Amino acid sequence: MSDTVVIALDVGGTGMKCALVQPDGAVHHQERHPTHAERGGDALTENILEIAEGLAARARADGLTPVAAGIAVPGVVDEVTGVAVWAANVGFRDVPLRDLASRRLGLPAALGHDVRAGALAEARLGAGRGRRHVLFVAIGTGIAGGLVVDGAGYSGAHGAAGEIGHIIVRPGGIPCGCGSRGCLETEASARAIGRRYSELSGQAGATAYDVATRAAAGEELATRVWQDAVEALADGLLTAQALFDVGVVVLGGGLAEAGDQLLAPVREALGQRVTFHRTPDIVRAELGDIAGCLGAALLALDSLGSPA
Repeated sequence: MSDTVVIALDVGGTGMKCALVQPDGAVHHQERHPTHAERGGDALTENILEIAEGLAARARADGLTPVAAGIAVPGVVDEVTGVAVWAANVGFRDVPLRDLASRRLGLPAALGHDVRAGALAEARLGAGRGRRHVLFVAIGTGIAGGLVVDGAGYSGAHGAAGEIGHIIVRPGGIPCGCGSRGCLETEASARAIGRRYSELSGQAGATAYDVATRAAAGEELATRVWQDAVEALADGLLTAQALFDVGVVVLGGGLAEAGDQLLAPVREALGQRVTFHRTPDIVRAELGDIAGCLGAALLALDSLGSPA
């Protein structure tokens, strides 16, 4: 067992998943904390730094040496400069989080995007391990993706790569929070599925889980709503495959908990759409909600030149 660890934090809108991770990817210690995003960006930044300090202290108390820190956050992230550029749900605006963490901890630090960090973890440690070209798609309240090639994530020229949820799959369709209409996120996210079922059934507050359960039981309306989402997701994945030509698509996030009820029809629908492209394997994510935290650890290790 290595006597070194990295500090890893995955900052979400409501909670933070935090860990001490060994160089081989094994988790030595985990803990979770509320984000308290309602207190504003400055308070959240201080909260992150205090938790990171606590993790460093825990490592030393356990006889381990913390050697780096990795932090994954939502929104637009400049991974080169280490700046959390903007995130509406946590209140960040141009926060130099990497440098702040490095100074506070006295350690090298890395900053990454939460979904791309999750993609990195699934590609190296999870469902995409051993594959060269991996697209991770997280389907929850929204939809986002992360492309990993030869074990390295791709963030794009402006830190905004992977926004597969904003591929337009239904032109002129439902308005999206991004300002466009008919985005994949408005058609196939968990929120969209619940909303659509509620509209058609008149049953307010329906969730994607409700729809999946009722569809599995054979309810006609739920089956139709579920299949419409599957068709939209297949359209989005077809565009992604035309652009990226990946070997495997890893589906994660809350909706992927439906397992084969989602995977099987998505595979079929995508297979029907593919012409000259190669159809990628479509598999379920393996790491669950700790993927972003493990990805943050991998970013920390990479900052030392020690990819896991």
